[in-house]
Amino acid sequence: MTVVDQTPSEPTDARGRVAELHSLREQARRGPSDRATEAQHAKGKLTARERIALLLDEGSFREVEQLRRHRASGFGLEAKKPYTDGVITGWGTVEGRTVFVYAHDFRIFGGALGEAHATKIHKIMDMAIAAGAPLVSLNDGAGARIQEGVSALAGYGGIFQRNTKASGVIPQISVMLGPCAGGAAYSPALTDFVFMVRETSQMFITGPDVVRAVTGEEITQNGLGGADVHAETSGVAHFAYDDEETCIAEVRYLISMLPSNNRENPPVHQTDDPADRRSDVLLDLVPADGNRPYDMLKVIEELVDDGDVLEIHERWARNIICALARMDGQVVGIIANQPGHLAGVLDIEASEKGARFVQMCDAFNIPIITLLDVPGFLPGVSQEHGGIIRHGAKLLYAYCNATVPRISLILRKAYGGAYIVMDSQSIGADITYAWPTNEIAVMGAEGAANVIFRKQIADAEDPEAMRARMVKEYKAELMHPYYAAERGLVDDVIDPTETRGTLIAALSMLRNKHADLPSRKHGNPPQ
Repeated sequence: MTVVDQTPSEPTDARGRVAELHSLREQARRGPSDRATEAQHAKGKLTARERIALLLDEGSFREVEQLRRHRASGFGLEAKKPYTDGVITGWGTVEGRTVFVYAHDFRIFGGALGEAHATKIHKIMDMAIAAGAPLVSLNDGAGARIQEGVSALAGYGGIFQRNTKASGVIPQISVMLGPCAGGAAYSPALTDFVFMVRETSQMFITGPDVVRAVTGEEITQNGLGGADVHAETSGVAHFAYDDEETCIAEVRYLISMLPSNNRENPPVHQTDDPADRRSDVLLDLVPADGNRPYDMLKVIEELVDDGDVLEIHERWARNIICALARMDGQVVGIIANQPGHLAGVLDIEASEKGARFVQMCDAFNIPIITLLDVPGFLPGVSQEHGGIIRHGAKLLYAYCNATVPRISLILRKAYGGAYIVMDSQSIGADITYAWPTNEIAVMGAEGAANVIFRKQIADAEDPEAMRARMVKEYKAELMHPYYAAERGLVDDVIDPTETRGTLIAALSMLRNKHADLPSRKHGNPPQ
């Protein structure tokens, strides 16, 4: 059934006005037509209202400006003025906590943004900032409404300005459930987290047709800007899922880990996992031999409550792990080298990933635990020419700037500048622990011996035997597990099986930490 847009006749009494109101609301809720809804479902996509129902607690949604319609004329718009103008805005709750939301309705103008559409989004963003509550955008729009010209473009500018104003003040989550092209893609890029759904969501600045015309390259929309591309290659998307239901359920889970705003702490959940639980399995998970790889994620799962970990950017820059979890019910941010991928070295992408995560945790009062097993920065011409100095400095800057509780634990290797950058005591870690398998040094023993004892090795009758002796001597003098502790560079060397209890005790001690940064407008971080 197609809904005809028209101005209703004026009712004659109060009951008539109430009946008219309910009729208009029903028209707005139903959308443009049953055929449009069927077309949306045929693409494997939910409608905007179905998505909101999945996101928010049942019956909690309160809509804002449901009866808003555009005022544009020309190009056929004057004959088509649907209620909502293609975007549904309002607030509700997730696990009882207030959350604001806007959702593009692809059934109306393809979800394209016009002046009234943008004004609704501006209003709900302003409300979220004023109320100090998270903002979730359910994106499924075709970009600017061409018929409204520059008014539509100005609407995007207002969104970007508010994204920036809200940054670090309230959590902003973008859920990509359809196309997002051109300048519209910059709003998700300004938010804290980006979710995507495979096959149905794409993001790019210029589409395949433009790419083909300019470069001659042939590529599909998913190949250019699909969920897997942005989750694995570009790093634009933090999460990618196979269907909308799973995606939105994970958005709810993420919200449960975040505070409502930067003036609050994350929610505390009770746990039956004992704070002082021993973890004997850690002795087997982490080989003492620094050259043997292992999965750091399994270490993290063993340390946190009930093994529950929400990994951020799981498939991008996999040589570093960034994750949210709970320890004794308290939310923590965990950043760790991953020896199972590229030996856990730091490179350009790992540095960027880690820096953004540290900044997010610091903005939203989430303590940071850093697990080190890092052999250094990745060597190579491509890394140097790509600006590893500049990008590595981003991670260093983020740590130095963070005022939340910061705890570091060195499991095995901690070499060179990478050791300093990964929240060493010298750059402000509140407390630093090490396992008895730790090796803290400027570089590995083999490399150090080759530099320090180069002449002795070269002059020896048996250079290989001399090199082996010098390596052993260097390890014994400068790389034994207690060298750093003797010099106060780590606060304690701990039994790996007691790591969980040790970290939780330190978190409890630091819970009321207060640290001030110098008075300034803002810093000038490396770009």
